[in-house]
Amino acid sequence: MTRAKAALSASPGIRYSIRPRSREARLFEIRLHVSQPAADGQRFELPVWIPGSYMIREFARHIVSLRAESAGRAVKLTKLDKHSWQAARVPRGGALTLTYEVYAGEASVRTAYLDTTYGFFNGANVFLAVVGQTGVPSLVDIEPPEEALDWRVATALEPASGEAGAANEWKFGLYCAANYDELIDHPVLMGSLTLDSFEAGGVPHHIVLSGRHDCDTARLKVDLARICQTQIDLFGAPPPMTRYLFLTQVVGDGYGGLEHRASTALIASRNDLPYRGMKGVPDGYKTYLGLCSHEYFHTWNVKRIIPAAFQPCDLSRENTTRLLWAFEGITSYYDDLSMVRAKTIKISDYLGLLAKTISSVLKTPGRHHMSVAASSFDAWPHYYRQDANSPNAIVSYYTKGALIALALDLKLRVLDMPHTLDEVMQLLWRQHGLTGVGVPEDGLFTLIETIAGPTLARWLERVVEGVDDLPLAQLFKPFGIKMELAPERATPWLGVKLARGKDAHIATAYTGGPAQAVGLSAGDVMIALDGLQIDAIRLPALLSRKKIGDSVEIYAFRRDELMRFELELVAPPNDTVKLTLADKAGTSQRRAAWLGSAPAC
Repeated sequence: MTRAKAALSASPGIRYSIRPRSREARLFEIRLHVSQPAADGQRFELPVWIPGSYMIREFARHIVSLRAESAGRAVKLTKLDKHSWQAARVPRGGALTLTYEVYAGEASVRTAYLDTTYGFFNGANVFLAVVGQTGVPSLVDIEPPEEALDWRVATALEPASGEAGAANEWKFGLYCAANYDELIDHPVLMGSLTLDSFEAGGVPHHIVLSGRHDCDTARLKVDLARICQTQIDLFGAPPPMTRYLFLTQVVGDGYGGLEHRASTALIASRNDLPYRGMKGVPDGYKTYLGLCSHEYFHTWNVKRIIPAAFQPCDLSRENTTRLLWAFEGITSYYDDLSMVRAKTIKISDYLGLLAKTISSVLKTPGRHHMSVAASSFDAWPHYYRQDANSPNAIVSYYTKGALIALALDLKLRVLDMPHTLDEVMQLLWRQHGLTGVGVPEDGLFTLIETIAGPTLARWLERVVEGVDDLPLAQLFKPFGIKMELAPERATPWLGVKLARGKDAHIATAYTGGPAQAVGLSAGDVMIALDGLQIDAIRLPALLSRKKIGDSVEIYAFRRDELMRFELELVAPPNDTVKLTLADKAGTSQRRAAWLGSAPAC
């Protein structure tokens, strides 16, 4: 019997039930029964953000009705602030029951969604916390909708013991959690689900898909099993969960993932899933496998190796750390690396993915203005709330963090006494993941100094706190990899990024670009170049006929005003990377030790 089950058998003092009350109106109904409410009046609150997604999301705004009762009589509820309520005192020994409805209209990995085809929720969206009792066990009864006999449930929550619980996997019924943190860390997917399973590290892993698709789950589970086993081998078996679920909402166009302690919530485009008879590993499938790999690596790095600043995690306000570059950046480095080590992709595929990451950083002028440490700390106002100027002002702690992890790994491997980033992660796991001790803000620098000495530790601190580009071309050479820079296109450069769509709508005017220099800016819609009509397709074709140094006339609408601009075309920047194998004596062995023995091409 698990710890949660044993505790619940003794004291199920908090009990939730949730059901899809109206799939058409997208409403979940939740009942919360508290057997021993606080004597002076029980307080309840809902998180304002969800761990792993650093943005205040105000989940309480989706509560559309809320009432309380005790012994059949209404109990007054007073709203204290945007996410908490105070119940009036109830007679001594009396229980308290809340009934409320939550609108579930956002199909994402962070929120709750319900329609006639499937339902999904994170506990942080729907389960009010009983203040003062968040450390005690609870039961949750997941109820089926009416007239949906083929619907099943997928969650990593433990089935409850004792009562009429969810006796079999995928059944509606009673589940349990040891505390509130555990309750909200197991998302739930329900509907007419596609299910398949595989084993890695001696632990069952489940693929769960909702939505229409033609996925070849036989192919998918082989590839995922290799990736999962590769990561388990890195940290050491057994993995830190008794089972794991890949919960995927399949949609026409979407992408996203959010890590949890024994599962991940995913959104994927159906065209990114493998299909029967598919040859090779198309780009879309690489994207989906990389997403699964990323979220699975978080099982160790983030869910159990945790910043000390997040212990405890306060879900009523922002929690800040300068370490997201390590927790997300290192994970972003290992997601693609795990795929090539697992032999699900070839080395040439991996170099292509790596080149894409490097290029994305080089195309961001903000990398010269913001360090990854600052980007980590300011994730709340900047990274998760980006605007048209964000590429000019900020840097992604995901992508540049991944490049810092890459650079650190390569530097460790060529020391006189070589080490690897694998060793660093294993030490983090032993010192922090297995002990539950959070990683202090300077913990990575201290650990690197212990492993490799103060020189490398000081280098790491400089690149984490600085804004200089990394010397990747030089670092690649001992591994037989050649890095070349070239323009993305050979045509003259305007210095703008266009928004998605047919119109030549400027999403960003890059700092230092000719468009920004003459006053063109985000939001402007360019309609003519040298008297000829342009859109997102015609503009590149016209620019291909121009030469660097040519002066052009551009007409654009800003709001409803027609404006004229004259600018000189410039050479495009060398911000697109190509990585190729360039073996010299000894480099192939060193590269094989890094990437494994996957086929080169």
